[in-house]
Amino acid sequence: MALCLAFITARSEQVVVQTKSTSLVLDVTKGQQPKYIYFGQRLSAQELQHLQQPVNGRMEVYPAYGLNTPAEAALALRHADGNMSTALVCDYYEQGEVVDEGNFVTCITLKDPAYPIKVELNYKAYVNEDVIEAWAAITNGEKQTVTLTTFASAMLPIRRGDVWLSHFYGSWANESRLVEEPLTAGQKVIVNKDGTRNSHTDHAEVMFSLDGKGRENAGDVIGAALCYSGNYRLKVVTDDTEYHYFFAGINEDNSEYHLKKGETFQTPALALSYSNEGLSGVSRNFHKWGRKYKLAHGDRERKILLNSWEGVYFDINQQGMDQMMHDIASMGGELFVMDDGWFGDKYPRKTDNSSLGDWVVDKNKLPEGIEGLLRDARKNGVKFGIWIEPEMANTTSELYEAHPDWIVKAPKRDAVLGRGGTQVVLDLGNPKVQDFVFSIVDNLMTKYPEIDYIKWDANMAIMNHGSQYLTMNDQSHLYIEYHRGFAKVCERIREKYPDLTIQACASGGGRANWGVLPWFDEFWVSDNTDALQRIYMQWGTSYFFPAIAMASHISATPNHTVFRTTALKYRIDVAMSGRLGMEIQPKNMTDDEKELCRKAIAEYKQIRPIVQFGNIYRLVSPYDKKGLASMMYVTDQQDKAVWYWWKTESFQNEHLPRVKMAGLDAKRMYKVHELNRIDLKPLDCEGKTFSGAYLMSHGLDVPYRNEPEWSKKSDWASRVLLLEAL
Repeated sequence: MALCLAFITARSEQVVVQTKSTSLVLDVTKGQQPKYIYFGQRLSAQELQHLQQPVNGRMEVYPAYGLNTPAEAALALRHADGNMSTALVCDYYEQGEVVDEGNFVTCITLKDPAYPIKVELNYKAYVNEDVIEAWAAITNGEKQTVTLTTFASAMLPIRRGDVWLSHFYGSWANESRLVEEPLTAGQKVIVNKDGTRNSHTDHAEVMFSLDGKGRENAGDVIGAALCYSGNYRLKVVTDDTEYHYFFAGINEDNSEYHLKKGETFQTPALALSYSNEGLSGVSRNFHKWGRKYKLAHGDRERKILLNSWEGVYFDINQQGMDQMMHDIASMGGELFVMDDGWFGDKYPRKTDNSSLGDWVVDKNKLPEGIEGLLRDARKNGVKFGIWIEPEMANTTSELYEAHPDWIVKAPKRDAVLGRGGTQVVLDLGNPKVQDFVFSIVDNLMTKYPEIDYIKWDANMAIMNHGSQYLTMNDQSHLYIEYHRGFAKVCERIREKYPDLTIQACASGGGRANWGVLPWFDEFWVSDNTDALQRIYMQWGTSYFFPAIAMASHISATPNHTVFRTTALKYRIDVAMSGRLGMEIQPKNMTDDEKELCRKAIAEYKQIRPIVQFGNIYRLVSPYDKKGLASMMYVTDQQDKAVWYWWKTESFQNEHLPRVKMAGLDAKRMYKVHELNRIDLKPLDCEGKTFSGAYLMSHGLDVPYRNEPEWSKKSDWASRVLLLEAL
């Protein structure tokens, strides 16, 4: 990287960070705090010259605590001498080209005039993806330790008006539910304190619609995603000024950090994106950025798999796995994943209350071991994957008996136990634990290099605060050190096994975040596979995460979580909007059901590049309660698209809106073909051609019900259409 060093004079200078379509403009003056001037649509050189200065707002880029105490701060620390005030002023900045396709980093260095504290504010512009990452690096030059009590990644002022916030709440089996609300006076705070996972109760990603309630494909929107795997705090402060102030970073609750002499603390990046094409416009930016720069193997198509969990749960045996492999292969699947229940020697894993940590094959269940499973996978022509939960243990395990000092536990107290009444969390801040967790993957892959896929689970939060490794003085480092250790393990795994596919599962969707995904290929959206509820969860998830990362499976009915009975076609049509897979016992399916899945898998292979690499356009939201939901994916070339339409309720004499499409080339003609068809008669648009302009301004009418033979009718209806330009 060739850096251009710029020493700031006492005169005000503009620092401009630009992408293809956006500009971030800062005012820097030596000896003063840098200030925000503008963030939005890209400005011309002439517009930059005449840019208006903001008024009636606190525009400090990285406000420090102590000299304006009523105002919210991005940084607060206690100096070695006890002083709790900090001042940060500009010293110099540097801009330089980086090697990854013209993207560049701007770094502004701030110093405290009275203390040797340095803060580097970094802005990385991903030019073609319209994403800017912002983070801070705090260095202690004092002779003794200083204590960080607040350490946000960044602050962004947002002009007041009719600003709406979109965020994503939820719980186990109900993840990523969309909430849309106007920003009002006071504070809006979104926090996570789970310790291990961070996207069940809420998400570290939000969108701000600047001109009223968010619209999908029009309007000015800012998206923000904190790229961190641990506890976070997002806060919007609205006071008596003309601005909302958005802060994002690590949750500092019970996590004060003792920064030693000469040490640098780097915050996780906050990724920002602006679009004047609405909520879906910001989503498209994040999807492109994520696939290209963040997601492991974001440029590779994902395999269609069968996972054993809902099919057999803990009832794993050699013959049963062989049968499931044969069945998924016969339907066109490419991968079989054996889930929980395969391991344990002294304590065999028969339920969820034992054996975690003892990663050896249960020879009673699998007398031929992993070798026999790999042989059967080869015989059936599928790849093989396996489930592990390497960060956890059970007190009923040989691991715990040997290393009770490895678990997270409050000093002088009994450990708080989780799932099954015996589960505990291993202390990843301990280097010995890091080595052990790495060895779990390393041993499997060394012995069985044919393993293609690992499902990495994490089914417990940190429930008691305490590290048996950290000193008593540094117990507040527990959460931060856990995720530093997690990152070190993942880096080691990826360095040695760069081609391995790894899924992030954490009691379902507990690890859907951009802090994890550089090491993982995908995440399990939810343990709830019910198709109707998945529409809502996958809708919210799609705001920041592309379809290629969203594992979405066809499962049995009644559904194992909500016990709803839905049509198989409906389940297929929902699953085909993400990374398609199956979570079912095929031997319990009828021949007709298997045939329908076989055809669906074949058709998904045709549309897989469109779905997994295409541009998303959300059209009708299920949250708007119009009786349906609809979305589509369009290729960059606008030559192919896949359109989804799902009814969310069914009434006699109902009246549903006709759905206008988006993202097509208005001048091209598109031929329509229905996928997963079960109707006796084709749609009246089948095989016909329509202009992109017509489809986007008018849309297509589709029947409100599927019309198969009488014995197969149900109250569920859905459509998937493939559009191909002539």
